[in-house]
Amino acid sequence: MLIAIPNCQGRVSPVFDVAARLVLVRLKGEAELERRDVVLFEKQPDGIVRSLGELGIEVLICGAISQGLQVALEHAGIRVLPQICGGLDSVIAAYRRGALGQPEFVMPGCCGRRWEAERRGGRCRKDSNTSRPGPLYDSKMR
Repeated sequence: MLIAIPNCQGRVSPVFDVAARLVLVRLKGEAELERRDVVLFEKQPDGIVRSLGELGIEVLICGAISQGLQVALEHAGIRVLPQICGGLDSVIAAYRRGALGQPEFVMPGCCGRRWEAERRGGRCRKDSNTSRPGPLYDSKMR
């Protein structure tokens, strides 16, 4: 499995739409096989989707992301795990052990109840008009 995380000085970039660098992590089960940095030159949504598809990204872990770009990535088969913050090493380790839904990884300003709702496939009460992706972690995806 290949995951991508936008990188801003060793932390998850706060806004994916304008991120310039990605950390790509290849996982097999819980083992990290490879980690590398890439520069994301594309700035338009269609170019970003194309670039991530060409890289073979299966999961994008990011901070804020525009709804249009998130939908386009998901239609391209890339699973998006938005509203995540923290140091790259901590976020990667949490993803590997299925603990990305912990409060310490929730972006400031994001409703904490959203994580519990996502685990049940529901919605955040504050964002009840917005559909959300399924569970934050699915062991079958590895």
